[in-house]
Amino acid sequence: MVDHYFSASPTSAENLRRIRVPLVGRTVELTTAAGVFSPERLDVGTSVLLANTPEPPAGGDFLDLGCGWGPIALSMAMMSPHARVWAVDVNERALDLVRRNAASLGLDNVNAVLPEDVPEHVTFRTIRSNPPIRVGKSILHELMETWIPRLAERSDAHLVVKRDLGSDSLQRWLATTFDDGFSVYRTATGKGYRVLKVRRHGSPPTEPLALPQT
Repeated sequence: MVDHYFSASPTSAENLRRIRVPLVGRTVELTTAAGVFSPERLDVGTSVLLANTPEPPAGGDFLDLGCGWGPIALSMAMMSPHARVWAVDVNERALDLVRRNAASLGLDNVNAVLPEDVPEHVTFRTIRSNPPIRVGKSILHELMETWIPRLAERSDAHLVVKRDLGSDSLQRWLATTFDDGFSVYRTATGKGYRVLKVRRHGSPPTEPLALPQT
């Protein structure tokens, strides 16, 4: 059996390793392992996302969907110490790594949990994700349909997707699927990746954002 980073319980040896990673303007040492996404380094897509998203709100509930060993969740927790960051993944090994890394950074505002362990009443002030494209289109769409509606009013999701792995088609699908009360934009491009922003409007609706063409 071959392990994938979206395997629930990887069977391969952990092979724990320490890597140095730039997060929130500093270099930190974190633990990764085999059987999770990009265990050798901070992957390019996540780097593009972190470089092209605004600081998260000062507080509230945040979501890192498909957290891996945790760079997005850890960054949000470092920037917003009064927020509660939900680091969600199906991979139990990845969740264990997030817990280790949050502890090593002294962060007590990160909850690394399985999707079903996020209480149904929780809504998110921001969602940030390098989503697991390789799970296939139907599962990816199901993930978006599950979590995007849990954005709080006047809140944003930021997704990074590689162009040759379907970023443009995902943008079109998001715009079609979330056409009532949401807006979908491409906010940045870099190194073959697109950063997509999904805004949930409020009541009354927020004004559309005027963005430069990219």
